[in-house]
Amino acid sequence: MRASALVETLIGAGVLAAAGFFLFYAGSNLSTGQSADGYTLSARFSTIGGLTRGADVRVAGVPVGTVSAIELDQQTYLARAVMRLDGGIEIPEDSSARIASNGLLGGAFVEIEPGGLEEALIEGGEIQYTQGAVDIFSLIGEAVMNRASGGSEDGSSAQDDSARSTTDAE
Repeated sequence: MRASALVETLIGAGVLAAAGFFLFYAGSNLSTGQSADGYTLSARFSTIGGLTRGADVRVAGVPVGTVSAIELDQQTYLARAVMRLDGGIEIPEDSSARIASNGLLGGAFVEIEPGGLEEALIEGGEIQYTQGAVDIFSLIGEAVMNRASGGSEDGSSAQDDSARSTTDAE
């Protein structure tokens, strides 16, 4: 009976040691906010829509990182998204970033469109060319209101169109 108690105690000590190691390892990565491989970039947007911390950062639809923080720049009143990109992914200096979504009900993500320069952004760099989130419901509302008021796609009314066709016919 004594031997089985000793074995159980040793197994328990091993489990606790392994758990302690994993907690230490996870805590050291969380405290720095960085993994061993990768770098941080930022971009400022007029509106972020449904973008949240942890959202994907994609290039050509391929996930290459995540949004690690979102904050308000109190000088410009723009939303600043901080992104953690995988190591080995080089983003040219003249690249652009936009906030896109996975359909009507999908989550938002940052899509980076690579530029053509050979110089790449470095740790802490900022993407200068950005486009904020498009509010699909506002666009639909505008289209409905425009249609209800008799407007066409170019903003003119149906009466204007008929007057033009009468003038053209004369």
